Amino acid sequence: MRFHKYHALGNDYIVLDPADYPEWAAPTAAQVRVVCHRNYGVGSDGILWGPLASAKADFGLRIFNPDGSEAEKSGNGLRIFSRFLLDSGRLKAPSVTIETAGGVVSAEIRDGGGLITVAMGSVSFDSRAIPVRGPAREVLGESLESQGRTFSYSAATIGNPHCVIPVDDLSPDVARRYGPDIEVNPLFPNRTNVQFLKVLDRSTIQIEIWERGAGYTLASGSSSSAAAAVARRLGLVDSSVAVRMPGGTIRIEIGEGFSILMTGTVNRIADGELHADLFRVVV
Repeated sequence: MRFHKYHALGNDYIVLDPADYPEWAAPTAAQVRVVCHRNYGVGSDGILWGPLASAKADFGLRIFNPDGSEAEKSGNGLRIFSRFLLDSGRLKAPSVTIETAGGVVSAEIRDGGGLITVAMGSVSFDSRAIPVRGPAREVLGESLESQGRTFSYSAATIGNPHCVIPVDDLSPDVARRYGPDIEVNPLFPNRTNVQFLKVLDRSTIQIEIWERGAGYTLASGSSSSAAAAVARRLGLVDSSVAVRMPGGTIRIEIGEGFSILMTGTVNRIADGELHADLFRVVV
């Protein structure tokens, strides 16, 4: 049972090719949890299950969080999957379209696969699309409480839900303390990814990330896209934004209608074999 491991700015994913798993329709939640576990499994921030057949794009992809839940979209995961398609000889051109549960995206592969640009789609702040409970509205500069602290937040979707919170005291501890609580806040019926944001200047922001179903994360492409778009919508940045994260920096270009071009690096880590004994452990 083959696996392929990559990271994008420290956000690591395992690619499982369905062709190597003919008896699986898809990995079960239990299988995902044990493969992603950093003690009992290979260890990763998620599993990319593909390539799959698609009527809308060149390839289809399913994305699983390490808790076994399924994600609609992942910017870093899409860059990694694009690199895997290149490495496995499936691409005839330096561009590809990929269908996810959060929509179809296109990717441009540069620098031999070391740098990849993904057209992530358009960000929406519409409460019905994200979703956020309450009347139909753009969710901008509203208030929520967590552990006795009141935050101003804006919500967005780029195929998956995000809650962006500007703070002055940005740190990993802030994300680790408040992220788990905000992820499951009743405002967000599908849970939410959480980004704590600090604007450094008109072209640079810094974020700390608590990722839905994964926890504290060194980097995230969709989080970078959502945070940059919120900062732009609030008038805090220009249309070209460098997003700094603990794992590194992603470049975001914001176009008409808050369309997003995301550019970042990908590194190949390892190819290997999963032993059947792995799945005797339940986590």
